[in-house]
Amino acid sequence: MIMSGLSTETHPLEPWLPANAGLLMCGTFPPKKERWTMEFYYPNFINDMWRIFGIILHGDRNWFVDMANHTFRLDAIKSMLLDLGIALSDTGREIYRERDNASDKYLQIISPIDLGETLSHIPLCRAIATTGEKAASIVATATGTEVPKTGDCVEIPAGRIKGVNRTMMHYRMPSSSRAYPLKIEKKACFYEKMLIETGIINNK
Repeated sequence: MIMSGLSTETHPLEPWLPANAGLLMCGTFPPKKERWTMEFYYPNFINDMWRIFGIILHGDRNWFVDMANHTFRLDAIKSMLLDLGIALSDTGREIYRERDNASDKYLQIISPIDLGETLSHIPLCRAIATTGEKAASIVATATGTEVPKTGDCVEIPAGRIKGVNRTMMHYRMPSSSRAYPLKIEKKACFYEKMLIETGIINNK
């Protein structure tokens, strides 16, 4: 329950939806803006999403990191996402923070993403990868499907998402937050497997 006088937050970013996207990756909601190092998804310098992609694609966790400026190489990240056909959004459109942090545990989702509207912009997309338990639960609830186990996927039958008349796969990934108790190399293994299975990258 939201206490009177406390405000909600609306998502500050537009979805990143390349026309060639075959995969939609969804987190829950960004941290507060004072923790951002760039105007894009996974902007907190201690979030490891872009380091995970550096490990998978280049064998270098710092490939997309701008160490000198304590941020990420946003142009390189966007170029990579365009080349691979990866879209980004979050599952929370409007939220309330029970505590002053980015932990999913203390986020209340007031209004979730409109999956059908989002997917209407990326007609080639056949898979959704949620990057954490809460995001996975939101997609599962919206589609009337089970929450996948971490690293696994479930099928979303055609028609379960309004306006989407194609079968989708829902992958649940480990969170890229350092609060999630798994080494970054192991997280990268889960993400690499998903990227291979969805055809985003080729098996090495």
